[in-house]
Amino acid sequence: MKARHIPNIISVFRIILVYPIVQFMLARRFDWALGLFIVAGISDAMDGFLAKHFDWKSRLGSYLDPAADKLLLVACFVSAGWLGLIPIWLVAAVLLRDLVIVSGALAYYYLLRPFEGEPHLSSKVNTFFQLLLIVAALFHNGIAPLPANLLPFLIGIVLLTTLTSGVIYVYVWGNRYWRETHTHG
Repeated sequence: MKARHIPNIISVFRIILVYPIVQFMLARRFDWALGLFIVAGISDAMDGFLAKHFDWKSRLGSYLDPAADKLLLVACFVSAGWLGLIPIWLVAAVLLRDLVIVSGALAYYYLLRPFEGEPHLSSKVNTFFQLLLIVAALFHNGIAPLPANLLPFLIGIVLLTTLTSGVIYVYVWGNRYWRETHTHG
């Protein structure tokens, strides 16, 4: 094993953590789920830092890291919705946004050409608030109650950022596709 593979190993570790996190959530051991979720978050920061700081980036890592992040978030959102920690309609909105983005990316790839997908700022903001909501819901249900309006506020912010980032992706990539297919040269 070479040192440059460490970020990928950390991403695989994060993927492996999804199962016990979900199992702890389903067992209503939200304290343990929160602890492992935080470990997963720290590992995400570590693999990103190592890949950038030491230039240990790889093609595999460019797939593994976002796949690990998405798998963790989707699994936690579905589990939290199943348990009633967050509204099921919010889970549906988050999953629908992801489905629209993935479908659009695949359509662009197959109809036009390969591309390098860099997440839009709105997506990063959305991911931050999704993570914060999961942490808050696990903390609220496993450690100590949070102020009464905090979870509803975070739910509203996640819905707003989910819809906003979804619309931005559709607009940006739809516009890019239109320009590339309707350019007369």
